[in-house]
Amino acid sequence: MNVKSRVRIGAVVGAAALGLGVLTAPSAMADPTGFPTLAGTGSDTTQDVTNAIATRVGGSPQLIGSWDATGTSPIKTRATGCSLPRPNGSSAGIDALRADLDANTKCLDFARSSRGPADRTSTRLTWVPFAKDAVTFAVRSDSALRTADLTPAQLKSVFNCTTKTLNGVTLTPLLPQAQSGSRTFFLGQIGLPEAEVGSCVGSMQEHDGRALDSAGDIAPYSVAQWIAQTNEVVPDIHGVTVLNKVGGVAPTTAGKLNPAFPFARDVFNVVPTAKLNDATVKDVFVGSTSKVCAQNSTIETYGFGSLGTGCGATSDPALKGER
Repeated sequence: MNVKSRVRIGAVVGAAALGLGVLTAPSAMADPTGFPTLAGTGSDTTQDVTNAIATRVGGSPQLIGSWDATGTSPIKTRATGCSLPRPNGSSAGIDALRADLDANTKCLDFARSSRGPADRTSTRLTWVPFAKDAVTFAVRSDSALRTADLTPAQLKSVFNCTTKTLNGVTLTPLLPQAQSGSRTFFLGQIGLPEAEVGSCVGSMQEHDGRALDSAGDIAPYSVAQWIAQTNEVVPDIHGVTVLNKVGGVAPTTAGKLNPAFPFARDVFNVVPTAKLNDATVKDVFVGSTSKVCAQNSTIETYGFGSLGTGCGATSDPALKGER
């Protein structure tokens, strides 16, 4: 039986008790007001930077509408119909986009994703990269795990529950919710199939450091999200977490994403391949001069790295998939 089977959400009460200062953090950006031209859902990792890009791109009606991964459900993306359960995570957003295509309801236009295609037997969807991120493991700053520097093999041993203690601390590993792209990416980097995740592993909402409430907690964390939270560009929910090295390489350098960190990844907006030549979709997402890619300073402000001329590229066949 999973000894930490409860989902840790990081309640404000608990955060206040730890003195994390959540009351002074910036307010979270709300879901779109009105009904945007292009509607999207999905990844928790990229929701904040996408919201910021949407605000800067503007439009009347707003050109880009991005619904957060968590909040009240259902959400309504069009003036008529289009009430759907709120997708929480990359895979949930991609699944919702696929379902929309199947039903031809035209309620969604894109999905935010922090993972690449899981199934390449089709070219139905295209993953359009727009920024660079990385994932490392987070622990509490007041834990003996603070000095842990682990290899991918050692992390695999932690999350399949073979390694039970480290630095004299009993480990209580946590993973993001089931449909999180960060979960999928992290498990892939440490070589651990989903079916082999150990029974000692609990669940948490991704990138909410308040969920790490005991000394043995260890969890994957987006480096960009952590940077944005600690810089208070977004609501600071990192709690007392710190990011640790993997294989001797630090995830940040000079307060920014370290491009040499081994668990690096691109993040994407996923669009139907058939719509890549649609004038609005192309203008917003496709190519290094697209409206999204033109917001490079915003991308970096939110802790992500620049892809340069690779931003908005759509020609790579490895970035097409999902039936």
